[in-house]
Order: sequence, then structure tokens, then C-alpha cells
Amino acid sequence: GDQEAGELGLAAVPGRQAAFRQALEAAVHYARAVGCPRIHVMAGRVPLGTERAAVAGEMETTFIENLRYAADLLSQEDMIGLLEPINNRITDPRYYLNTPHQAAAILKKVGRPNLKLQLDLFHCQIMDGNLSRNLEMYFPLIGHIQIAQVPGRHEPDSPGELNFPYIFELLESLGYTGYVGCEYAPKGDTLEGLGWLRSYWESRGLQHGGTSKAAK
Repeated sequence: GDQEAGELGLAAVPGRQAAFRQALEAAVHYARAVGCPRIHVMAGRVPLGTERAAVAGEMETTFIENLRYAADLLSQEDMIGLLEPINNRITDPRYYLNTPHQAAAILKKVGRPNLKLQLDLFHCQIMDGNLSRNLEMYFPLIGHIQIAQVPGRHEPDSPGELNFPYIFELLESLGYTGYVGCEYAPKGDTLEGLGWLRSYWESRGLQHGGTSKAAK
């Protein structure tokens, strides 16, 4: 969408279907070029001047229609489409898709196996909390995980509400083998801010890069 005009994705925005399809084709082109198998299909914002409740039904219908189109296109490329709930309490009051429950319900209605949940634990904690049960409940739907401490949205070892060593162990016990995206704003230098990862590897008996010391 047009970010300068206040758009943040188009998939659920009524009347913007043609622009959505054009943007999706461009995204697929870029993803193919860099070898990226997953694309975040952004829902978009509730249009200015309208109440969320008044347009919720139309936006869901638009979203489902666009997601089915996206799934069919992405299946031709062996790619996965991702839906990310973004909290509307702090980050974006007008974003349409806000909770994993809403995303799961839409994924069920769309009914396409190559559409998955992109679960950002920062947004999930703000909207719902209950991270252990949410991870367990929605694990079959999860296609990507993102992390940031709450409420500052900084490194996982910065002061905040979330116990990331516990969360990482839970993900491992559930059998998660995908990437964990660092969707946070470093407090300072980016490399210095990755000290938490080196410390975590060492606590697990791993060397930098996640390789086992025993294997060496």
C-alpha cells in the first residue's frame, strides 16, 4: 500500500483488491529472487473515518477473498503466506488483525494449507498474554515466530515481562524448527545487542552460531 497515505497493507481493505494483487505479484517476484519462501500478507488498517465494528464484516470478507487468491498464487511458487496479528493497544490502533484468535478463525475460513500464523510474541503478550497456552494451542498454525521484550520492544534480555529462556525451551519442546525473527529495536549497537543470543547459546552448551561444543 501507500505508506505515505497511511496504508499498512491492503489484504483486508475494501476497494483495494486490484492494488493488493499487483503488490502481491511484486512481493513474489522479490521473494523468488532472494530465495525467501514466506511472505507476510499484511491485512491493513480500518479506513479513516469509519468505526471498526461498522466495517468488520466487509473487511473480513475482503480479507478472505484476497487470502484465497494469495494462497493460490503462492502455491505455484511453493511459498507460504503469513498472517501477523498486530496489537491495537500500543502499536497501531487502526490495524485490522489484532489477535491470534482472530487470525486462527480467518485461517480456518480461508482453508488453505500454505497460509500460516506469524506469531509475534510482543503483540500477543500485549493483546492476550497467556503465551504458553497460546503457543501450544496455535502451534499447528504457526509458520514464523518473532520476539521482542514487553513493553519496551528491545532485546529479549532487557527489563520486561517475558521470560525468553523459558519461551525458547517451550518452542523446542513443541518441535519448532523454524526461524525466530528478532523484531525489536536495539537499545544501542546492533551487534552489541546480540549479546543475549551469545549468552543463551553458552547457557545451552553451544558455541557462537548454535553449534554444539561436543560436536567440535
